[in-house]
Amino acid sequence: MTTPPRHRFQPGTVIDGYRLDERIHHGSMASIWRVTAPGGGPTPLVMKIPRLGEAEDPAAIVAFEVEVMILPTLSGNHTPRYVAAGGLAAQPYIVMEWIDGRSLRAQLDRMPLPDEEVASVGARVAGALHDIHSQHVIHLDVKPSNVMFRESGEAVVIDFGVSRHDRLPDLLAEEFRIPIGTGPYISPEQVRRIRNDPRSDIFALGVVLYHLSTGERPFGNPTSVAGLRRRLYRSPSPPRALREDYPEWLQEIVLKCLEVDPNRRYQTAAQLAFELQHPDRVVLTEAAARRRREGIWASTKRYFRMLGEEPDPRQSVAGHLARAPIVVAAIDLAQRSEALNEAMRSNLRDILRAAPAARLACVMVLKTSRIGMDVTEDEEGRNLHVKGLVDLNHWARPLGLPPNRITYHVLEAPDAGAAIVEFAESNHVAQVVVGSRGSSTLRRYLGSVSSQVVALANCTVTVVKTDDRSELAES
Repeated sequence: MTTPPRHRFQPGTVIDGYRLDERIHHGSMASIWRVTAPGGGPTPLVMKIPRLGEAEDPAAIVAFEVEVMILPTLSGNHTPRYVAAGGLAAQPYIVMEWIDGRSLRAQLDRMPLPDEEVASVGARVAGALHDIHSQHVIHLDVKPSNVMFRESGEAVVIDFGVSRHDRLPDLLAEEFRIPIGTGPYISPEQVRRIRNDPRSDIFALGVVLYHLSTGERPFGNPTSVAGLRRRLYRSPSPPRALREDYPEWLQEIVLKCLEVDPNRRYQTAAQLAFELQHPDRVVLTEAAARRRREGIWASTKRYFRMLGEEPDPRQSVAGHLARAPIVVAAIDLAQRSEALNEAMRSNLRDILRAAPAARLACVMVLKTSRIGMDVTEDEEGRNLHVKGLVDLNHWARPLGLPPNRITYHVLEAPDAGAAIVEFAESNHVAQVVVGSRGSSTLRRYLGSVSSQVVALANCTVTVVKTDDRSELAES
């Protein structure tokens, strides 16, 4: 490969029509400039120029090639919009959207952050990672400096120089034989040069959450491969060893992210985002109250277990997500149709059997008035919200799911269909299962919750119906 000529860059320099206005970052592998597009233009842009001098890190040029391959394949608000790129023959560069927001790195000066803020940040970043994973990409370098927030609050993940795309060549794996990533955040499997597991990004986000909430990094800042390998068998000190008031629900989440074995972590970023958005639904284990790290015997067992593991070279992001979706069962207990209830449970059993790492959220909607006072108790004086949670538990009991695979949610809204759709979108739900009792003149005129969910949801929707004639006659 021929190294392109080295240029001196300064404000006013023009590259392929783009004028350099201001250098805003100068890193070890690239510099970032604000630029003006040819002929001007209303959209602010930035240009990333890799460092290519003879004394520079040779990984810089490979990382540039990787980002040029991957960034154009991504879309949506959670990544910068790709605009243009210059090839290696002349002056390599990438032009992309300028993110008019703040970097997560700026929050490090405020550590430790309030627990609710850590959860909010984590949920938004996890949601962004789920979106990226859904597009066949594993980032593999999640850290505060690679996370931005738009003015709207949405998380944006930047810098795809060490990333991997399921359907594109993995240039870094082909050309290097050392772990690729950033020392404090690199996952155990990356240390072993395994680059096809999206749960690596969950581990890195766990490091970020630990750091933001305690002010300390769980594995320090190792600078050697030997230092990196310690995380293959040594667990970090529990956050409650550093902060006596650390909440158990947050420690449960963070330590689960930091499990050495990816099978013991959250299986998708969507599942992590869900727990961070619903801390009252987190199932606590002994890890939640732990105040000291595991002993040498646990570390030794983990080390030998790790030695016997063999990575699956065929694993793909799409295949992994398919095994671990979040599924919503939208339940209307007021219908009192046992035939429909059993048909829904049968459908859910089939879905959960096919996706062994799936999570189920059972949802019902208490309809509220658009105007006027709402009734909060039934005729016997029982709180309707609490009663709804009890009824959902009873409805789901025949499914036999363990507590860590199922949650219950009573929503209060004037429009049941809209509430279900909003819940599905905000929680990265892959599939909604909703019951429908058939048709009637009134239902055809007014519409139904199931038809509304089908029309508006951006995920798969399964409508379950029964052929019980007596029930159809009553609807």
